[in-house]
Amino acid sequence: MAAERRTGTVRFRVTGLATALVAAVLVVTAVGLVAAQRRLLTDSLDDALEQRADDLGGLLASGALAEALAGGDDDIAVQLVGPGGEVVTASPALAAAPPLAAPPADQFQRTVTVEDVAGAGGSHRLLSRHVDAPDGPAVLHVAGNLEDVGDAVRVLGASLLVAIPAVVALLAALIWWLVGRTLLPVDAIQREVAGITGADLHRRVPEPGGDDEIARLARTMNTMLERVERAGARQRRFVADASHELRSPLTRIRSELEVDLAHPETASPDETHHSVLAETVAMQRLVDDLLHIARSDDGATPRRAELVDLDDLVLREADRLREDARVKVDVSRVSAAQVTGDPDQLRRVIRNLADNAERHASGRVTFRLEERAGHAHLTVADDGPGIPAQERERIFERFARLEDARTRASGGAGLGLAIVRDIVARHGGTVTAEATTAPGAHLLVRLPLNGAVCRSRSGTVGGRPSRREGGGGRLA
Repeated sequence: MAAERRTGTVRFRVTGLATALVAAVLVVTAVGLVAAQRRLLTDSLDDALEQRADDLGGLLASGALAEALAGGDDDIAVQLVGPGGEVVTASPALAAAPPLAAPPADQFQRTVTVEDVAGAGGSHRLLSRHVDAPDGPAVLHVAGNLEDVGDAVRVLGASLLVAIPAVVALLAALIWWLVGRTLLPVDAIQREVAGITGADLHRRVPEPGGDDEIARLARTMNTMLERVERAGARQRRFVADASHELRSPLTRIRSELEVDLAHPETASPDETHHSVLAETVAMQRLVDDLLHIARSDDGATPRRAELVDLDDLVLREADRLREDARVKVDVSRVSAAQVTGDPDQLRRVIRNLADNAERHASGRVTFRLEERAGHAHLTVADDGPGIPAQERERIFERFARLEDARTRASGGAGLGLAIVRDIVARHGGTVTAEATTAPGAHLLVRLPLNGAVCRSRSGTVGGRPSRREGGGGRLA
């Protein structure tokens, strides 16, 4: 098992591949070197044979050829063949030998490799040349033994046969060491990541210096671990907050039912029914909010794309607030605006904003809707205690509550504005808490307008009259 793990490592594969490639290159180079050496020595022998033939040609013209052959070089054998195919003269080694080869056809000179010249054995290079002898045209044969060439090539081949495996083994060891040194930071990262559990997500992998691939990998791993740590913290906080929010209404329902059972003589079934129903409705809304957030986190929140008249949705929510009669509602600055989106989700955005404003208002909620710079600007404002500057971003976090009058005592689980931001972002818009000198909180939603909508000077949208209640608005 350990051997399998070792052979499956990047270090082993890189070492094996690099060694195989270098070995192949060395083998090909060695074969080429041996062939070049053989060719070079053979060419050198051919040059020596030509030089010898040139010298013998001069001796033949002067009539001193036979005398020169009698005391000639033993390494080079010479034979002169007359016009009738008879051997005229030859070196002592070829004195009784027949003609070494046929005359060159259609050429002045020919050089070939032959075997067993005059019983001497081994390969020879044989140069055959037409010459002019005193008795007429003749053929001069000059042969040189290839034994020295073969010996030199064998020595070179044997040297390479020993040197190449040694070099390959040394190179493999060097590559193994270098790759191991290079991958040491990766091993450290792997060991650190293997030891990180859900209970210690604060740990980070070691980051080597520099800006190479391994250093960037370590930084990327640490960035990912930081995101995982934040996500884990958010999840734990979400579960804890959700459990607390669900436990509170259940505790109140249980308490009321236990009191009624313990003291039936003082129990008021109608009051208990209304109280339990209110708690159940609130708990159902909380469950719906939790379900929306869970689906949103999983990317499973469906969204339709339809033309939506925002002013219709705003005016319906304003009517709903008027029915509760807890606050006055001002819609005098609501004009027509049309966007593309999911009407149900956009209705939820406006309802959450309206409920948030009603919950914290002292006595008035104001809606404003207008088109500006290619966007629909929807502002929902209340005249309550307002939002501190440092908290204007945090209010859109899940289960976020402020430590002043806008607290859980006012009601709400702290999910409404988080859902607003999620839905608005999915529609390509933004939601912010504006900094104003007016009292209360002013929440602004920007959504891109539908491209086909064109507003005329007469206050119509796409040919449809802008519907402000009573023309100048109504304050209820």
